[in-house]
Amino acid sequence: MADTKQAKQDKQAEHKAARLAKQIGAFAKTHGGAEGQLAYLGQMGTRIVLVGEDGAWGDLVAQSHDIAQAAAEKAGITLHESFDGEFAAKVRTGPYEWTRMAGIQVGGPSNG
Repeated sequence: MADTKQAKQDKQAEHKAARLAKQIGAFAKTHGGAEGQLAYLGQMGTRIVLVGEDGAWGDLVAQSHDIAQAAAEKAGITLHESFDGEFAAKVRTGPYEWTRMAGIQVGGPSNG
């Protein structure tokens, strides 16, 4: 019985990874390729931060680090250990991001 439950959980994880890999692939196709970084979010799971070759960025959240890792591998993207250096320098932000960051950091409406 325990083996059956584990097999079901493994199949569900594989399905979730495949679905995320498809989303990663679509992002990469739209943005001329993509690279990523996995960021642990605690009990919430793992964030997959994506940066396209054109500087566009986005993210997805997986229920676990293993699912995020499997999704990135299935999608065939390069993963970076951290979000810094040349990888971070590829990100291109626009007015929306700067307005939001400034609003949160410098006298904008509070989040609480």
